[in-house]
Amino acid sequence: MKFQRLALACATLLALSAPAVQAQLTVEITGAGTNRLPVAIADFTGERIVAQALASVVRADLERSGLFRLVDAGAPLADSATPPFEDLKSRGADAVAGGSIATAADGRYETRVRLSDVQKQAVLGNPAFLHSGVQLRATAHRIADFIYEKLTGEPGVFSTRIAYVVKSTGRYELKIADADGANDQAALASREPIISPTWSPDGSKLAYVSFEAKKPVVYVHDLASGRRHVAANFKGSNSAPAWSPNGKQLAVVLTKDGGSQLYLVNADGSGVTRIATSSGIDTEPRWSPDAQFIYFTSDRGGSPQIYRIASTGGMAERVTFEGSYNVTPRPSPDGKSLAFIARNGGRFQLALMDLATRQTQILTDSTKDESPSFAPNGRMILYATEIGGRGVLAAVSSDGRVKQKLSVQAADVREPAWGPLVR
Repeated sequence: MKFQRLALACATLLALSAPAVQAQLTVEITGAGTNRLPVAIADFTGERIVAQALASVVRADLERSGLFRLVDAGAPLADSATPPFEDLKSRGADAVAGGSIATAADGRYETRVRLSDVQKQAVLGNPAFLHSGVQLRATAHRIADFIYEKLTGEPGVFSTRIAYVVKSTGRYELKIADADGANDQAALASREPIISPTWSPDGSKLAYVSFEAKKPVVYVHDLASGRRHVAANFKGSNSAPAWSPNGKQLAVVLTKDGGSQLYLVNADGSGVTRIATSSGIDTEPRWSPDAQFIYFTSDRGGSPQIYRIASTGGMAERVTFEGSYNVTPRPSPDGKSLAFIARNGGRFQLALMDLATRQTQILTDSTKDESPSFAPNGRMILYATEIGGRGVLAAVSSDGRVKQKLSVQAADVREPAWGPLVR
């Protein structure tokens, strides 16, 4: 039995800390926030290899967020033990988390965590997680989410997933990975381009555009079964799918009646309805979180700008006025701000507009940004850019201070989409 536990522990460690393979996203922190909260994450007690590996994932998650400064906790700390508050205070920690991992009767692991406020010497939470060995990394993300929410008051996104497209020689792959780039899997591989992936609100499906039929066609792909169906394959181009907040409809761009125009279609491909009419090109729709509006890009006024229209149709309202090129609108999860790509002095950069004041801030210093996608808590924005002639992903906080770079060795990475919160 002891040998079996050791073998399981070693296998678990490999799953948790194996070096990144060539196709896996690697994350590099390039900028952190100011006034980061000092927190200590102690090694958990239990199977030493597994416990240390689990704690290392939790630490990496919190550090990657840019909101926390990790403090050495000293010795391992079980969830049942009273933390050495005076020692932790002298080390500069405001909060401490410890835990224990034990093998349950059914062979699974039971992981218990205790998070404490060092200054007040008070317990902030003490959750327990029952999981298998292969679920250890997922459990570590859940623990990090718990700590993040308790200390910031907003949901953590470490358990979420991201989708993106990797382009290598003669091959395109639609990939899905954990938010930290690990556990990447290919949902679709093709010799033809794959663009515009977008998550359904419940995270069970992806809509995307594939050119495998030698023209752009919109598909809806069920991730659990791997099955998919055509949502839009009309005459001409079918592109830019965007899920409605209730997951029942897609806003799409079709040229079936001449010109790129906005339509709604049910997620099963039925019930096509045109919602806007323009002499220009209307494209890149995105729903507001309350489903009242659809934001989109149009050159109906002469240059590409962002507009919005009621989701039931009607007159479009122009949203952006500053600059001659503003595209790819992405409303924030709370509906209070709008991310988009602006041409700024010849550079294409990620911008963020406060929709109440219409004040706009440029968040990046790169030159070829595209495809922004909000984290579901609104804290970070994932986007594609180019460094050294190669496509990479990057992320920046909504205040512009926290920055990350996500890249794949020897491949272009494009078309990022951040999935919803895990329920």
